[in-house]
Amino acid sequence: MKLLTFRLGEVRRVGLFLDGSVLDLPKAYRLAYDAYEAPDFLYDMRKLIAVGRPALEVVERLSREAPEEAKLDVGEIAWEPPVPNPEKILAVAVNYRSHGKEMGHEPPPRPYLFPKLPNALVGHEQPVVKHRVVEKMDWEVELVVVMGRPGKYIQPEKALDHVFGYTVGNDISLRDWQFPPGWPQQLNPYGQYWIWGKSMDTAAPVGPYVVTRDEVPDPNGLGLRLWVNGQLEQEGNTSELVFNVQQLIHWASQGITLKPGDLIFTGTPPGVGFPKGKFLKGGDVVEAEVERIGRLRNYVVEEK
Repeated sequence: MKLLTFRLGEVRRVGLFLDGSVLDLPKAYRLAYDAYEAPDFLYDMRKLIAVGRPALEVVERLSREAPEEAKLDVGEIAWEPPVPNPEKILAVAVNYRSHGKEMGHEPPPRPYLFPKLPNALVGHEQPVVKHRVVEKMDWEVELVVVMGRPGKYIQPEKALDHVFGYTVGNDISLRDWQFPPGWPQQLNPYGQYWIWGKSMDTAAPVGPYVVTRDEVPDPNGLGLRLWVNGQLEQEGNTSELVFNVQQLIHWASQGITLKPGDLIFTGTPPGVGFPKGKFLKGGDVVEAEVERIGRLRNYVVEEK
């Protein structure tokens, strides 16, 4: 299933992407069951994920009945991040050797995880802001894991049992803020500026939807591509991950309880803008795609 979060008017709700249209799940539930109101989990993806199989069974029934009056054209909705309110967003640095080479880094001996803050989230077809203090705004297409069952100290062989599904992410990177002056020749003892460099507003486009795990049996063999204004800039495959999805979940859960709706960005292949001296500007269209998951499109706007 392809599940999404969208707004229609002022109300946020969960939808099902079905044959090119969006099934408004709360409306479908009210129509199908002659109900005054739909369950809370049809308005909140994180709650739906936490409910788990019983919630998915409701969605499956609604998809079979699918009242026409509850179907929307994609042009009628405002897309939101599939999980707009995750407790945690974790990302990993240099998880493709070829990307490490272009950035002048060797992969670390274990995943180097850093946070992206929830204020950075933005959905499909939504603007990404080039803030007035930023000169070097970069792109990074990534497979994003959406956690399902909670867990701590998760073993790699059990890791996929804790996954709800997958979506597409673009780890927007503000390079002139990420890297300290003189980097890399002159290293900062405090490291890179991860918060400014990765978590300014709208620096984490995610979407269009989350594809449930049953539709992606192996997340470690998916093609990734990214275009800027129609020009292919990045291409790779998750088979090239230094630490695969299961290993990332294992390491991310060391001393940290992963919860339903948490997001894990799994790293980016080569082709980012920084080594090429190419950066995003107002008016650019960025499209990030992961095989079997979907294509995420965003528009760059200059902050006034």
